[in-house]
Amino acid sequence: MFYALLSSKFPLLLPMEDVMSKLALELKVRNFSHKTVRIYEFHVRRFLSSVNTPPLDVTDQDLKEYSASLLDREDAATVSLAISAIKFLYSSVYGKEVVIPYPRKAKRLPDVLTVDEVRRMLSFEENMRHRLLLELLYGCGLRVSEAIGLRREQVNFEEGLLTVREGKGRKDRHVSLPVSIRAKFRAYLDARCDDSPYVFNTRSGHLRVKSAQTIVAGAAERAGIKKNVSPHTLRHSYATHLLEAGTDIRIIQRLLGHSDIKTTQIYTQISTQLIKNVKSPLDSV
Repeated sequence: MFYALLSSKFPLLLPMEDVMSKLALELKVRNFSHKTVRIYEFHVRRFLSSVNTPPLDVTDQDLKEYSASLLDREDAATVSLAISAIKFLYSSVYGKEVVIPYPRKAKRLPDVLTVDEVRRMLSFEENMRHRLLLELLYGCGLRVSEAIGLRREQVNFEEGLLTVREGKGRKDRHVSLPVSIRAKFRAYLDARCDDSPYVFNTRSGHLRVKSAQTIVAGAAERAGIKKNVSPHTLRHSYATHLLEAGTDIRIIQRLLGHSDIKTTQIYTQISTQLIKNVKSPLDSV
């Protein structure tokens, strides 16, 4: 148990920026992704600003109450990230293990689109660049960060492959580039009059997540789709439609870049087509 900690080995109250500096170093030497670093730093800074006692004097009860206060205004996934960040702070900066239970997450199945809904979204998107973004999100199962950060050098038209660099967990992977978009994709890049390395470039670098979300939501609205459609909905739809087409789930796991097959198996629960194809025993009576 994590009772009140007092040790001459660790200062009871380091200035906030000293703690953050030590935390940043520990994250860096472990080669955490830039996104994870930002998230951990945010949650640790918020935690340190909220506690009324030196971090090493915080008790199990204090930590539970802090976690409970977060759950009053944030979802379980966000609170779990905060807990992971706090645990990392204590283990890496203070050399102490803390016990904070993770909240149970609601097991909600994500929305997926039907093939017809995807077709309608694409047909109602007249902007060539925006349509290409939709096609890559759905046709390659990319995460939004992978799509907006896609570089020209990652596209191999000769082999029909995209190389996804440092996806979630900093893992590289290959995905097949849909045959139906290869010619226009190449034409789009060839027609560009800039030297930006990004496929979806802007003056300041590449397209932002918020912009990609707006593009996807706008296409869904124009197509008359009532579901809450985000870039990740297209990724879910990609995986579900592959599964319904008979693709082995372990291949889908590799295409999505999942470390654990259990993460991919959620698509067996999402697929209504697979459920429809199951013959009820009543029909054999």
